[in-house]
Amino acid sequence: MRILVTGARGQVAAALLRAGARQDGIDVTVLGRPDLDLERPSRAAIAREAPDIVVNAAAYTAVDLAESEEERAHSINAERAEAIAAAAAALDLPIIQMSSDYVFSGDKDDPYTEADQPAPLNAFGRSKLAGERLVAAANRRHVILRTSWIYGDAGRNFAVRMLEAARAEEAISVVDDQYGAPTLADDIAAGILKVAANLLQARDEPRLYGVFHLTAAGRTSWHGFARAIFAASRNLGGPAAAIRPIRSVDYPTAAARPRNSCLDCARLAAAHAITLGPWEEGIEPTVAALLDRLGLKEHEA
Repeated sequence: MRILVTGARGQVAAALLRAGARQDGIDVTVLGRPDLDLERPSRAAIAREAPDIVVNAAAYTAVDLAESEEERAHSINAERAEAIAAAAAALDLPIIQMSSDYVFSGDKDDPYTEADQPAPLNAFGRSKLAGERLVAAANRRHVILRTSWIYGDAGRNFAVRMLEAARAEEAISVVDDQYGAPTLADDIAAGILKVAANLLQARDEPRLYGVFHLTAAGRTSWHGFARAIFAASRNLGGPAAAIRPIRSVDYPTAAARPRNSCLDCARLAAAHAITLGPWEEGIEPTVAALLDRLGLKEHEA
């Protein structure tokens, strides 16, 4: 199985490369500029790699900056996603498009299902929702995977920011009234590989296509996530800070965030037999890798 991934610098792309290298019979190629021009992705550029499936993990992810750069966010997350999906369709290739919990308003108390109406609160969410719709229209053989609170040992993410903050400050304030499921990039990659394999084994099975939710099980707040990160870091001899829980209104940001980012993943389990474990499972090994990568293991455990 040959998988072409766009978004060479992203956490999911890095995790897919690792996952592919660990499994026989899977060849993952990650392309970004200059190999693949995301502004004008061509059928020829994709055809050169002779993939069986395309995964679009390229994204504009600066949520707050998107409020002042909405046109740019839309260009990357919607228009370029559409162009990649159309190029894949011209080659009769399915596409897996990564999307976000931020397509929802967060006003619902229960986890969101795929049947719930999206209503993004911010420019980033609007751009991702537009991307979903354009990809679906451009390539009938599409899978859209919404995930949330991605973290891992590559790139910049919440875990990295917390560990760096703990090195610099004795106490930090973290929002405690927004809820979601921190989801490990490696687990997302494993899910993508399973979806890809299913699509290639039963390419004409309608239930395998459409919109699905892919997150870890359980839920926590950003404060709870930070607490778990610092507990692991402390056990491993890394930095940890005291954490003050605060409300969203006490930490104003340019972009509004959903109060509830929890996603119901039952449809993915039924169609693709994919169920991720509890969000807590990936914390300690990821923190261990980050401490080494960032040079933050300053104390003896």
